Formats: sequence, C-alpha cells, structure tokens
Amino acid sequence: MSTRRGHNAAGTAREGVDPRRNGSVHNQVSGIQRTRLLTALAQVCAKHGAANVTVAHIVERAGVSRRTFYELFSDREDCFLAGLEEGLGRMASRVVPAYEQPGKWRERIRASLIELLSFLDDDPVTGRLVIVETLGAGREALRRREHVLAQVIDAVEAGRLEVKGGLDPTRLTAEGVVGGVLSVLQGRLVEGSRVSYLDLLNPLMSMIVLPYFGSAAARRELSRPVPRVERQALENGATNPLKELDMRLTYRTVRVLLAIAERPGASNRTVGADAGVTDQGQISKLLTRLEKLGLVTNTGLGPGRGAPNSWTLTEQGQAVRAMLGTEMRGENERSAG
Repeated sequence: MSTRRGHNAAGTAREGVDPRRNGSVHNQVSGIQRTRLLTALAQVCAKHGAANVTVAHIVERAGVSRRTFYELFSDREDCFLAGLEEGLGRMASRVVPAYEQPGKWRERIRASLIELLSFLDDDPVTGRLVIVETLGAGREALRRREHVLAQVIDAVEAGRLEVKGGLDPTRLTAEGVVGGVLSVLQGRLVEGSRVSYLDLLNPLMSMIVLPYFGSAAARRELSRPVPRVERQALENGATNPLKELDMRLTYRTVRVLLAIAERPGASNRTVGADAGVTDQGQISKLLTRLEKLGLVTNTGLGPGRGAPNSWTLTEQGQAVRAMLGTEMRGENERSAG
C-alpha cells in the first residue's frame, strides 16, 4: 500500500498526511476566523461608530492576530463591506420572501415589515451596522446603501397601483415614507433601545399607508393585532459554542479536535500523529489546554499510572466539532459553486 505524503511549511515531506485534508482544515479555520472578525466588526462599530473603528479594535475584539486579519481582508473598509454584505444578506433572506408572497400591497408591506422588525429584535447589532453605520463608513458603503434603499423605495411606490379616492402619491412620496421609517429605526438603534422593535409595527404601518389610502386606513392600522414572533437565535438557531471560550481557534487546535473526534480514546502520541504535531511536549500542552477549556476529557490513567492517556470530546467539544462540520459543508458548497 502506498503512503500518502504531505509537505510542511518548509517544504519537507511528512508521512501519513493527506494534503487535501490539510487544505480543508485550513479553510475551516479561515471561515471561522472570518466570522469572528465580522462579528467583532459589528460590535466595535456599535461601540465606537464606523468612522472611528480601527483594525486594532476589530482584532482585539475578535481575539485574532493582525496577520490573520490581513490574510482575509485588504483593509478596514474591505472588512466593513464584507460585514455589510453579510448583514444585508441575512436581513434580505427574511424580508424579501415576505414581500414576494401573493396578496395585496398593504399586506405584503406589513409582512415584510414584521420580518424587518423581528430581525432587529433578534440582532440589533447587525441592524445598526446595516442601517446606521453605513452613513459613516465611506463612499462605497454609501453607494451600497443607496442601491438597497432604491429597491425599498420601489417596493413602497408599488402602492400607487392600488390607490383609490383621488390620492396621487409620487416617487417623492415613497422616498419620504422610507426616510421617515428609517429615521425612527435609526434613532432607536443609536440609543440602544431595549423596547421591542416589533411594537413599532402598527405606528410605522400607519405612516406608510397614510399617503396611499388616507387617514381612515391609517387609523385602522393602529388598532390591528401585533403578532408575537418567537425570537430566533443567531446562526440559524444555533449558538456559537466558541463564544464563551477564551481561546483562538488555530490550525493545530482544529486538527487536534478532528483527530480526537475521528479516533475517540486515542493516546497523546496517536492524537499527535493524526494531527501532524510530532513534538510530544507541544501535543501535551495542547491537550491540557483543551481539557481546561472543557472541550476534551482524559479517561485514561496517564503516564506513570499503568495506562496511556485516552482522549475523547466532551459535549462542548462535540458542539465545536459540529460547528466545524457546518463550516466545512459551507466551504465545499462555495467551492462547488
């Protein structure tokens, strides 16, 4: 049987390492670090304002190195634009399908507004990044903001097709309606209001309906029942198992966790061999740290006690491994696309 050969950073051959797996693990780590940086970006923008945020703010909050940052983004603006696109994408995935449902304009607007306000309740930090911080993030962010607002204005202006009673709203009417709604939301997001955004549904719908259907229809919007929408957890209903851990997810850490997941009960030497960490002192330190973090547990007696160490993942470690699997699937899908 032939032996697979990989290469280390110095270009020397190393036995038993699949280079395809090396690349896959690297992609997993990069994807997770990118997510941590974008999350940190939104958080520090909320604290300092986009115009005042530095790369140092972002990497300190994310717990990654400046080198890692510049491997993923060319500069602060590049990071902000990536965060903006990610936030807009998640927001649009909820708002757009609600608007595109069949039905009358007023009900479609109401359905999409429910999704927008629910999103802000679920993730006000990202909401602030998208709605507020784009104003101070540079020319390209403003251009992207104007492009999105033009689409929102188009959706509101579609109400003209159902207008009755002699009302004659114009494009400027839709611009004013959208501007008014944004002004209300921006104010709440800047002040960090803890009141549910969904409670604004009826007053905002009244503002939107007024120039298209008149005061009587606007008053009816104020008395409509407000749905109780269950709060959605971030990351599609899953919590981030790394959020509360004081650790940086490095290439070696991922390889060690994957090695233990694939071979529960493995010894230090076996884990090190599978993870490509040949220095027994290094693998021992890594395993000890992961054990202190609650990601792995040693069920063996250890050296000097009659049996080798025997490492398995804890429940928390399994959660991290599951997250790595999700990142891998996403990376494979992007590569296939």
